[in-house]
Amino acid sequence: MNIIQNADISILLYIQEHIRKEWMNGFWRAITFLGDGGWFWILLAVVLLIMKKTRKAGAAAAIALVIGALITNVCLKNMVARVRPYDTYSALIPIVTKPIDWSFPSGHTCASFASAFVYFRLLPKKYGIPALVLACMIAFSRLYLGVHYPTDVLAGFLIGLFASALAVWMVSRFCDHKKQTA
Repeated sequence: MNIIQNADISILLYIQEHIRKEWMNGFWRAITFLGDGGWFWILLAVVLLIMKKTRKAGAAAAIALVIGALITNVCLKNMVARVRPYDTYSALIPIVTKPIDWSFPSGHTCASFASAFVYFRLLPKKYGIPALVLACMIAFSRLYLGVHYPTDVLAGFLIGLFASALAVWMVSRFCDHKKQTA
């Protein structure tokens, strides 16, 4: 476990000392804002639910967001209760208001990838690929801003992937069943 913890800290210190630049801070704050509470991804799912052509993707994204939030924010954050990196290592300095919840796993990352993977699977690639790029940017922003360990972000990614796969399966199964009974 110490090897992983040391790698986590080394990566965060590297980002803080070599990648973080004053002129980039506002950009990364804006990117992370898109993931706050999942609002951007929720709004996108609602918009897609309105249009018949994209309703399946919107439904799957909404389901994936709920699954991801339940696993991440309701269960794991409280079970694991991992403190934020800046609370453990004083050399790590966050550049946003310090979150008050637990660190593991990253809810921003989970919501972003839960939605983005759905869009990549169910929408044309010209929409799915930018969604994945934005999800990657939101995930990186959590490290850049100093509020998550890399393993928090990795766990959020994996939970988001799982949530999206389950949601796509559920919606596809429902749609197939609906076609058979129609």
